[in-house]
Amino acid sequence: MRGGHFAILLGLALTVRSASAFYLPGVAPQDYQKGDQETLKVNKLTSIKTQLPYEYYSIPYCRPEKIKSSAENLGEVLRGDRIENSPYEIFIRVDEQCKVLCRIDSLKENQNKAFRAKVEDEYRVLMILDNLPVAIARLRDENGQAVKTYERGYPVGRHDEDGRFFLNNHLRFTILYHRDIETDLARIVGFEVEPFSVKHKYDGKWNADNPTLKSCNPSGMKFVTDKDEKQELKEGQEIIFTYDVSFKPSEVRWASRWDTYLLMMDDQIHWFSIINSLMIVLFLSGMVAMIMMRTLHRDISKYNQLETAEEAQEETGWKLVHGDVFRAPTASSLLAVHVGTGVQLISMAVVTMMFAVLGFLSPANRGGLMTAVLLLFVFMGVFAGYSSARLYKTFKGEQWKKTTLQTALLFPGTVFAIFLALNFLVWGQKSSGAVPFGTLFALCFLWFGISVPLVFVGSYFGYKKPAPEDPVRTNKIPRQIPEQAWYMNPLFSILIGGILPFGAVFIELFFILTSMWLHQFYYLFGFLCLVFVILVITCAEITIVLCYFQLCSEDYHWWWRSYFTSGSSAAYLFLYSLFYFYTKLDINKWVPMVMYFGYMAIVSISFFCLTGTIGFYACYMFVRKIYAAVKID
Repeated sequence: MRGGHFAILLGLALTVRSASAFYLPGVAPQDYQKGDQETLKVNKLTSIKTQLPYEYYSIPYCRPEKIKSSAENLGEVLRGDRIENSPYEIFIRVDEQCKVLCRIDSLKENQNKAFRAKVEDEYRVLMILDNLPVAIARLRDENGQAVKTYERGYPVGRHDEDGRFFLNNHLRFTILYHRDIETDLARIVGFEVEPFSVKHKYDGKWNADNPTLKSCNPSGMKFVTDKDEKQELKEGQEIIFTYDVSFKPSEVRWASRWDTYLLMMDDQIHWFSIINSLMIVLFLSGMVAMIMMRTLHRDISKYNQLETAEEAQEETGWKLVHGDVFRAPTASSLLAVHVGTGVQLISMAVVTMMFAVLGFLSPANRGGLMTAVLLLFVFMGVFAGYSSARLYKTFKGEQWKKTTLQTALLFPGTVFAIFLALNFLVWGQKSSGAVPFGTLFALCFLWFGISVPLVFVGSYFGYKKPAPEDPVRTNKIPRQIPEQAWYMNPLFSILIGGILPFGAVFIELFFILTSMWLHQFYYLFGFLCLVFVILVITCAEITIVLCYFQLCSEDYHWWWRSYFTSGSSAAYLFLYSLFYFYTKLDINKWVPMVMYFGYMAIVSISFFCLTGTIGFYACYMFVRKIYAAVKID
């Protein structure tokens, strides 16, 4: 019981900044007087079956006289958000019943197909009021208590087993507000919707100036259960769009209004399970570190006590390869490029998580996380250039400009090529997720106009600085490597090395994938930081252990293997994405499938460079440390 309480308290402490205080810097709450008009904006149509967003007005919903688009940041454009005005009129704290929005006198064939296609693919409509997304309220039982959760957006319609399609043409909005007793000003703290499909009726001829519906009464809508009274989608059908507005006071304060939105996932976070998994990984890593320290201490003491030539000739283990352990690896330039890319990704990840934990990248700031990731990656190019040039000079390489150019182009070029190919596929589907040419030009400018020059600046200073001196001299003639045991096979040891780092992140990976592909909010940045720390420790220690075993087997080719040992966790990540695809997603069209595996390939490549670099630097410092500690004649 105490352990459970500890888990809950730690979880709350880790997420308190990002879960309940979305008071964004520079964003002030909006105070409303009774009767003030607030604009209801429409966002997009989304579906977890197709993963292709579409503009709200891509289907024949009611339109305002003039459609105006809101200014969007880079992250919103890349996410497919298209925020526009709507004909819905919302007056603060003024309830309205069955207000007619517009009427389609006869549904045309193309309109019917557009609606039916979106209903069949289970598309949901996203709207925004005072920066809050519309949601359907659900009650979930937790320990005998009913807890309100939100289901983002509302469905376009539904279809039954008989092949009949019904459109949700009536919306009942419930807007929660928190009122200041002294000033009588109000702040919106909740935006709920209840969709209905209603075949509206009226007497005589339709009067557009003063529409009166028989399906409405002063106390609200009368909804019947008979299918014939619902709004069916058929060519030639008359459709009337209506809505209710109801304002309800709430005790929720403005700063905490996002809390309910963040409980949207069906499978809630199991704090105790996550912390237990992290503590187990940390415990295993501590045990490995303790064993390694004791073993190494004994080895170094033994080697330093050898005095006679006969004793020195009988040496075994990692000291024997001291003349080759710092020999430059094959494809040293490519290794330097990969390490530089990893440093760039690590720097980006650390700074992004810092901003997220401080509340700057909350879900209330739409597109903020993606924008921050892109900009930070661009500006961290200076660290990529510095680290790659520094390592390349350590290898005594001379073509530093070529290495710098590869650092600036290889990883971003690979990612951009995959992204561009996927974008053409999305473009072919006429989805709002397709990135416009203007945004592609902006991305290219960030890459070639800012990132590439910064990589060269960092590389210049990195190569200008003297290379670190190796603790031992390298022999001119390479030592022959003895035959290795089967368990020291490079492929086997590399695959074994990736299991533990993947084990440190796979629970958190589930929630990240859920937020990406099931359109949920991700906000556990405190836990993400903790997982990242455990990942760094795990990558470092498992790579050091396997490198120690490799050197004890008199195999000094450790440079690339140290990178691949921890980097192989990316292979397990991609395999897990396959498992997630077949167990959690309901995607059956080829374009969304290609999108999923294309983006997961980008994630896996990034994870490979990040974890590989962590393992490499840990191993590099370990090797320098142990060979500097022994006496070499």
